[in-house]
Amino acid sequence: MTHKDKQWEKEIRKGPFASSPFTEDHKRKVLQQVEWMKKSEVGSKGDRSEGSSGPSRPFRPQVNNASHKRRSKRRPLVAGTGTLVIAAGLLLWIWDDGQLVKPVIEQVYPTAALQLSDDLSTNLLTDKMKRNVAVTMRDDLGKQLKITKVEDLPVSGRIYVEAGKESEKEYAQIWLDAATGNLREVQMRGEMLASELEHRYLRQVPSLLQSIGSTPTLKPVSVQRYVSMKQGELEPISHTTLWLKNESGYGEIVWQQDKAVSITGDLRLDEVSQVALADAKKAIEALSGKANLDLVRASRSKDDELGKDTVFFSFKDNYFVQMTEGKEGLGYTVGDANYYEQQEIGNIEEMEAYHEKLYNIDESLLREKVGPIVKKIFNIDFEDYKLHRNAEQLGIVTFELESSTDVFQVEYREDGRIRMITRGEL
Repeated sequence: MTHKDKQWEKEIRKGPFASSPFTEDHKRKVLQQVEWMKKSEVGSKGDRSEGSSGPSRPFRPQVNNASHKRRSKRRPLVAGTGTLVIAAGLLLWIWDDGQLVKPVIEQVYPTAALQLSDDLSTNLLTDKMKRNVAVTMRDDLGKQLKITKVEDLPVSGRIYVEAGKESEKEYAQIWLDAATGNLREVQMRGEMLASELEHRYLRQVPSLLQSIGSTPTLKPVSVQRYVSMKQGELEPISHTTLWLKNESGYGEIVWQQDKAVSITGDLRLDEVSQVALADAKKAIEALSGKANLDLVRASRSKDDELGKDTVFFSFKDNYFVQMTEGKEGLGYTVGDANYYEQQEIGNIEEMEAYHEKLYNIDESLLREKVGPIVKKIFNIDFEDYKLHRNAEQLGIVTFELESSTDVFQVEYREDGRIRMITRGEL
């Protein structure tokens, strides 16, 4: 390349582009577009369809003769700037509320970014199909995956496009209408660095964390995105999950399209309800017999999709309490996480004997263990609650008040020790 070509590279790294990455791939795409523009000025007449030898021209409004003459006088000056102006202009990136996100070339000519396997035949794909695939990956998944398979499905009247591998974390399946080229169904998944997440999501993070009382300084770590569109739906729906953490805490935010639908994060100490904390300590004491255990951490999860708002307290010695407000009412769980220890079983006969013991545990023994705990936490007399066993859930029974919807689920060990009690929100 000449000195001029090196100079335009320097120019685009100045001003608003200084903090935006300019890679060799960007450079290659810019130069390809410059070549196309040079050729189109010489040999092109009128509009060209997407996917031929170059992009379709942008719409230009009609102008009067006077303005046309004034513009004509400036042509030698524009032409004299050469590659420097053309390349710098092409590399202008689309702004997303303060963040440079996509080169113009990928906005006006999305199929330029389409990635195809070397041995792949794309004869089945029309220009419209290519554009729909490229735009769907760009706008919904946020990245272009390499297309590895194109298949005609004549019975259903579809063209099937596959990108990536099913066994990998990034994978896409797209079904197109063979006649119209329109999307019929979409299933895609992808991962990205937190720094690659679109700014319209990242800018929401501090205020979303603050909205649940979590620390706004949790740092984004990684992102996963799932995109789906079923037969009959009008457009793909994306779910984006962002994980956050710092030295002492974690967080998670889920968006459907651009709207946050679930927010989870560790609570700041000054945001922990002292009334709820005192209630949780009382429940732990009732379950374990241990008073005033230290609080290890507290978190909150607000899920608009499920209609649930949950506060979770974790205490010393692996005890926990979870309180939930939901569409179905209130839910309350107190548990001992130490119960996850595995039972040592030597052979099939011992396992069958253990399962039988769990299932046939004496009801009076369970009532003897559960009754006092429920009385202390909820101030409820347990005698009127009827026990139900389930052979599909060994080690778990329910106690239900027949005259209402009040239900307790109890998890226990073979000796009757209580692992966990949940009331409501089962």
